[in-house]
Amino acid sequence: MARKVQEFESINPDKVGLYTCGPTVYNYAHIGNFRAYTFEDILCRTLRLAGYEVKQVMNLTDVDDKTIRDSQKENLPLKEFTARYIKAFFEDLAKLRIHPAAVYPAATEHIAEMIELIGKLFEKGYAYCAEDKSVYFAIDKFPAYGKLANIDRENQRAGVRIKTDEYAKDSVADFALWKAWDEKDGDVVWDSPWGKGRPGWHIECSAMAMKYLGATFDIHTGGIDNMFPHHEDEIAQSEGANECKYVNYWLHCAHLMVNGEKMSKSLGNFFTLRDLEAQGRSGREIRYVLMGTHYRKKLNFTFDALDQAREALRKFDDCFVRLSAAGGDGSADSAAQETAAKAIEAFKSAMFDDLNTAEASAAIYSLLHEANKLLAAEGLSGQGAGYLLDAFRTFDKVWACLDVDAALQADNSIPSEIEAMAAARVEARKNKNWAESDRLRDEIKSLGYVVEDVPGGGYRLKKL
Repeated sequence: MARKVQEFESINPDKVGLYTCGPTVYNYAHIGNFRAYTFEDILCRTLRLAGYEVKQVMNLTDVDDKTIRDSQKENLPLKEFTARYIKAFFEDLAKLRIHPAAVYPAATEHIAEMIELIGKLFEKGYAYCAEDKSVYFAIDKFPAYGKLANIDRENQRAGVRIKTDEYAKDSVADFALWKAWDEKDGDVVWDSPWGKGRPGWHIECSAMAMKYLGATFDIHTGGIDNMFPHHEDEIAQSEGANECKYVNYWLHCAHLMVNGEKMSKSLGNFFTLRDLEAQGRSGREIRYVLMGTHYRKKLNFTFDALDQAREALRKFDDCFVRLSAAGGDGSADSAAQETAAKAIEAFKSAMFDDLNTAEASAAIYSLLHEANKLLAAEGLSGQGAGYLLDAFRTFDKVWACLDVDAALQADNSIPSEIEAMAAARVEARKNKNWAESDRLRDEIKSLGYVVEDVPGGGYRLKKL
């Protein structure tokens, strides 16, 4: 709301309450959605790195016009229809290494809380009932409306699509708290003091956020398109009901573009995670790309970027395996320890500065460069290499795609007979038996592996 970087102070020392606008579960989430969820994951991970205990709440919108419409198209009960996409959403989060939220409240399981909140708004004079028994929020009664999006009150809902049947309300700018039952809603209906119907979208988030985080909490996140009207409406109804500040810090993620254009099905550049997986892309690579731009800047998603991510991650894997095989005399260990400490400090400094992922990435790549230099100098022992590996592990508490230990485990999955031949080749080289060394190298290759020599007399095995 301040539109500037501020020093963060949590309401409760060492604890953070954070609410995230989650998916509307009528289809598979697309990569634009996951750009926002990845940013929010980075935020939570960074807060934990800073020592905070984070309670993240991410809602699931499982009742709205789209979920009702599409469940009816498939002739399925709403709950059965949305359960399919909720399950898929959680699978996708896991593939992108997005840490689970503490709570995933579903709208349909919190109708009572929404009705109670609407009741408070009636008591405070903010809500009114229209002729069709829908309930609306009178924004003229809330003078601070527009403070988040910094909009002109005279044109505050210009450009926002308004259903023609909502003109029964007192003002075209007012928004729905409760939608009266319509025959197209079928059996998706709940009783309320104002008549049968279902909640409006905005009231869902306010009611669930307040239930799990309280009337005032630390951070609210979402995509930039959520800022208005959704988040503006949340503020109005929450602060109107509770007469206190709703959220202390708002963070919004900019849009994702595909090849420089807005993602849309008509342009053929609309992708879900499953679409990309079918093309051989991994969740690890996709996450790497989604982190490639600061959250407040538009991210241009390209297949070239995915290719670059694959190559970059391969270089990290290669470095990790070489570090694990380091067997030098230790003359470079103190330099490694100092280099690792400086890299961690630079990484934290960047991430604690409004999630400056560009500077943090520079710190990571700087350490990769220095690690390769130290390996080439052949003075790095296992202990010295450990300092560097631990630094990469620290980075991965936030990055979550470097996968140090996974790379080492994959390297350790080489069959024992291949390992034995590689070890015998090391002995042959020590004895300057070059013919035997070459024979073993060729035999290893014939079995589908390549052996690479590393500084210090070690080796690395890779599948061809």
